[in-house]
Amino acid sequence: MPFPRALATTFPKLPTGGENGQMRSIWKGSLSFGLVNVPVKLYSATEDHDVSLHQVHDEDGGRIRYQRKCEVCGKVVDYEHIAKAYVDGEETVILTDDDIAALPVERSKDIDVVEFVPNDQIDPIMFEKAYYLAPDSKSNKAYVLLRRTLEDSDRTAIVQFALRQKTRLAALRVRDDVLVLQTLLWEDEVREARFPELDETPRISADELKMGRQLVESFASDFTPEKFTDEYQEQLKTLIEAKLEQGDALDTEATFGRETEGGGEVLDLMEALRRSVESKRSDADEAPKKKPAAAKKKKAG
Repeated sequence: MPFPRALATTFPKLPTGGENGQMRSIWKGSLSFGLVNVPVKLYSATEDHDVSLHQVHDEDGGRIRYQRKCEVCGKVVDYEHIAKAYVDGEETVILTDDDIAALPVERSKDIDVVEFVPNDQIDPIMFEKAYYLAPDSKSNKAYVLLRRTLEDSDRTAIVQFALRQKTRLAALRVRDDVLVLQTLLWEDEVREARFPELDETPRISADELKMGRQLVESFASDFTPEKFTDEYQEQLKTLIEAKLEQGDALDTEATFGRETEGGGEVLDLMEALRRSVESKRSDADEAPKKKPAAAKKKKAG
């Protein structure tokens, strides 16, 4: 039996984006290169706008809660009494927050520049989370100096620092006049790509390569991230709003339209390339063309 309608209408208003208030720094320290120290504050550069969903009992809408129980005494344990541990066979080593905070690296508040490397030498697969670095001083001269140096040299600074009980490797670069710290995976965290399917290289004809290049050209554009949207999240918001209005009587076909059936004829590679290029050309021909700008008249001398 579905949970009561009264409960369903108590959901909070769905997020719509917009201003999120003043950003708060999550870490303060110094950026060091050579004998130069730059006091800085660290801010998260990204945020999650996904719709937050909870687990509930489908019969009455009650929230599902998880308890942290001790396997020895069976008691529910509060967070303040939960410690980390390393288990080696039958031996268990318990590490308290004070133990971890006592490590020299954890106490460090320095972001140390190790080297400056060409911008194109960092494989994008190594990029992790991004942070903004803002100056934390009345004088921002040293901050601007480092920023200008990175811009003029076309190099990225490789740095090391400690954050949240982990030593981090990161790339320091410039974005819109702000220093950006992009944490990197360690070399042994990137898995080697081994696929038997790629051991044999099929023969690609000159015509197939030519048609492939034509297809790429037909899709060629400048990357503008603002024109892309998370369709799943938009549809999820639409679904929730429709269920708030209509309840379980929701007509999904009326809300989202009928889903087209997959499948179809199987094409060989060359035919698929040819049809794709022709389809893009047809779309381009049907698109409304911009009117040419009127020529400016020269002023009489």
